[in-house]
Amino acid sequence: MGDKHGDFIWYELLTTDPDAAQRFYSDVVGWDFAPSGMPGGDYRFFSYAGQGIGGMLHITPEDCAKGARSAWLGYIGVNDVDASTASIGAAGGTVLIPPTDIPGVGRFAMVTDPQGHPFYLMRGSSPEASHSFSMDGVGHCVWNELNAREHKAMLAFYGEQFGWQSGDFMDMGAMGEYRFITQNGVTIGAMMTVVPGTQDPQWSYYFMVADIDAAAAKILAGGGQILHGPSEVPGNLFMVAGLDPLGTSFAIVGQRHAGGAA
Repeated sequence: MGDKHGDFIWYELLTTDPDAAQRFYSDVVGWDFAPSGMPGGDYRFFSYAGQGIGGMLHITPEDCAKGARSAWLGYIGVNDVDASTASIGAAGGTVLIPPTDIPGVGRFAMVTDPQGHPFYLMRGSSPEASHSFSMDGVGHCVWNELNAREHKAMLAFYGEQFGWQSGDFMDMGAMGEYRFITQNGVTIGAMMTVVPGTQDPQWSYYFMVADIDAAAAKILAGGGQILHGPSEVPGNLFMVAGLDPLGTSFAIVGQRHAGGAA
């Protein structure tokens, strides 16, 4: 495994309709999809320009009856899945899927932090580093954002578990502070406390698109919804938060090219 402890190494979409989701994200983001060949269900890999970004898992009505729901989830690489799972449980998190081996892939677990935000732990078997997260790569995740019930406790939790550090912050006025998080000297995202009644506490993952206005048009044409944006963010970029045709929240970011909306 070429990834460092605490790196985001994979992203996964849980969806009730993989075919519809594949059509939508292929058009909006430009991902290529392929069957994984893994037994026991419909799991598809998606990539951009030949680099693996993540996977898509079909959740069945039976899964939903057991509490599964459509969502985007992130995988955090760790040195030891069993030790990290035990540490998170001892710190007040919840173990949803205990440490489990995937032959030829690695060992993983699904957990939540003490405030109930779910994510995966993973120790991959490949010696190559993941390319799923890239600060400036079209088709890749470029920002990991936790809208928490209370973000300062989460900064401490993730710092203890994964070595993340608290960086600078932006004053968001009535919305409070937007605190950047760094990993090995790289700013990988941010955390903030959700204003009650404005949105659900959750992890959000921002994927880069080549043209934000073209992508926004494709969201609407493909049956999705735009909840916010395009709105300017630092770095001469614009973001869109929305819902895919299955009602799953997602986020994209990209440049506005000549001819885009003002």
